[in-house]
Amino acid sequence: MLLIDLARTSAAVTASSARLAKTAHLAELLGRVEPEEAEIAIAYLSGELPQRNVGVGWTSLQDPPEPRLAATATLRGVHDLLDRIKALAGPGSQAARRALVSELFGALTRQEQVFLSRLLRGELRQGALEGVMIEAVAKAAGVPAAEVRRALTLRGWLPAVGAAALGGGVEALRAFHLEVGHPVSPMLAQSAASITAAFDKLGGPVAVEWKLDGVRVQAHRSGDRVTVFTRALEDITTQVPELVEAMSTLPSRDLVLDGEVIALRADGRPEPFQVTSGRVSSRTDVPRAREKTPLSVFFFDALRVDGADLLDLPGEARHAALAAAVPPELVTPRLVTGDVADGEAFFKDVIRSGHEGVVVKSLLTPYAAGRRGAGWIKVKPRHTLDLVVLAAEWGSGRREGRLSNLHLGARDPLTGGFVMLGKTFKGLTDELLAWQTERFLGIAEGPTDGWTVTVRPETVVEIAFDGVQQSSRYPGGMALRFARVIRYRTDKTADQADTVDMVRSLML
Repeated sequence: MLLIDLARTSAAVTASSARLAKTAHLAELLGRVEPEEAEIAIAYLSGELPQRNVGVGWTSLQDPPEPRLAATATLRGVHDLLDRIKALAGPGSQAARRALVSELFGALTRQEQVFLSRLLRGELRQGALEGVMIEAVAKAAGVPAAEVRRALTLRGWLPAVGAAALGGGVEALRAFHLEVGHPVSPMLAQSAASITAAFDKLGGPVAVEWKLDGVRVQAHRSGDRVTVFTRALEDITTQVPELVEAMSTLPSRDLVLDGEVIALRADGRPEPFQVTSGRVSSRTDVPRAREKTPLSVFFFDALRVDGADLLDLPGEARHAALAAAVPPELVTPRLVTGDVADGEAFFKDVIRSGHEGVVVKSLLTPYAAGRRGAGWIKVKPRHTLDLVVLAAEWGSGRREGRLSNLHLGARDPLTGGFVMLGKTFKGLTDELLAWQTERFLGIAEGPTDGWTVTVRPETVVEIAFDGVQQSSRYPGGMALRFARVIRYRTDKTADQADTVDMVRSLML
């Protein structure tokens, strides 16, 4: 299959506001894809890369070569070239990567370049959300959507599940089960503004657990073999020897555990998130990286112990199995209580210790793999900044026809300009979408690429975020974590927005 087929389907999906129409476009393409390319096609149309991350940054995509007039690039050919780009390492790798990126984009038409560029930047928001893709896979394969969802819970990655459905139908889907060495999508938490709100939502005694600002891991052990996966299901076994050693010392030889690794200082307080993530992502000279930045291991859930699958058990039973299999120093600290005041005191102690917040957990709910289960609610202190909107992108799906994703900038007093810190479309109500679309079109300036509208930097927006991290993706070398809109500050002018120095101080 040619890449242009996916680019055209993506455009059709983006142009369709109705869920049924999106599903039909996707199913039509999936009905034509070759079996060996099905996983790639589903991943791309879901806005993902099978390689997860190929090391191509924002700056590498700014000046693509002249596009081809005829579409000849195959899906498999693009995938293989991205494999080669990801594999580059060591001296000269940056130049080699630039050359391969140029080769790749030089073989594409303009429509393909735009599609692939957005895919590599993580900006392919075309309304092909997981639920739509599940329905499209089911329709193309002629299987019930419930069978696709069940297999996805156990396998954890929709492209692999979809490829199985297209190739083998219901029988192939029912072959999926919790298998040591194959990660499942992690259960995620909803959010609440306070401990009281979390307690009110869950009711009864709950577990209040440290929320570490580390890297989520899923650790598997089968006999003497240990494998470790990230939240995104990427294998990082060789990068976290501390976790491998911890798993290897446990009595059970058949385990799947959910937890975090985190870099701690000598006093027990956490290092900034980018220190932990940098250590975990390091693939070269791991022993030296370990000596410089050792990782601590904390487990908070058990999905399998001694050959028994635990996903359908209530949280209290899973934690009991965890406590029986893992020594206390490897278990995430927590408090079981029905008293809000006790929960508040625990939360304040966690924050004073430098950690991110808490997760309030029901003792009754099963493990909702791949979903934001109703039984887990995270509570964190809120940080806010007043930033300036530099541009906005046209929305898709239910936001089609309205400006949605905001480009956020901090004021630079030295230059009089603004430094971009990232983007967000979260927290925008229908009312805010309508208001900002009218406003930004009225202050638009400069050319547009049909996707992004640059605006005069004069609108101040209050942004909540979880932290500031180093990032090569944006010119300022840093980015906000989990940014979301609180409100527009119509009472402030751009010269009253927060400065880049203020933002940088939060990264230290």
